[in-house]
Amino acid sequence: MLVSLMIFLVPLLFFVFTHFRNVPVKAKLVVHKAIQMKHLASEQISLEKRYNNSYVNNVFKDNILLGMSYMAQKINKKEDIDWKKIEKPMNYKFILPPDKTFAFHNDILEEYRDSVVKTTNADFNYREGFRSDGYLTGDGVCHLASLIYWVARNAGLNAYAPTRHDFAVIPEINRQFGVSIYKGPGQSNSNEMQNLYVTNNKGKPLVFNFSYENGVLRLSIEEVML
Repeated sequence: MLVSLMIFLVPLLFFVFTHFRNVPVKAKLVVHKAIQMKHLASEQISLEKRYNNSYVNNVFKDNILLGMSYMAQKINKKEDIDWKKIEKPMNYKFILPPDKTFAFHNDILEEYRDSVVKTTNADFNYREGFRSDGYLTGDGVCHLASLIYWVARNAGLNAYAPTRHDFAVIPEINRQFGVSIYKGPGQSNSNEMQNLYVTNNKGKPLVFNFSYENGVLRLSIEEVML
């Protein structure tokens, strides 16, 4: 039992330190020989094409990038926000272990509560610095959730979006992958149904790799071949 556990853990720890910490070049070379990655799916959206009004588009864009910053824990509160830094090119990765779940926010359906290990860490409201287009504070985060859902479905993961985004088109994303996200105070039952749940059903760790450059947000999902 102990030997089996070590066979699983040692390569995974090597992988984590390679991709999430600064390590010497020689160590990186050794690790990459030991760890193989299997590409499952990837897609991208332009943050310059979120809405056909430039002001509203910029609100959507800022809210998407702010949501990414909360997810990456680059910021934890409104006072941390520096829009110049948030709008810079970025890369962010997280690992989803086998049988564990990513939820977009922390009002979670009962059947997922024991398996959720990762969220965006945000409620998408004014107190956290999310912007309003005059209609809804946090507008645009549904586009981020829809990108994640799209890639997760294409990767063959167990992905569940209880409420579709049928009330509005999400540019560059097919309607079947549109996800409605909402997180209102004191509305946990409604919030749970306007969430996104992605569970790793592959039996091996998965890496969610986000990148933002030249106005394009890309997500790829890879399987760690232990």
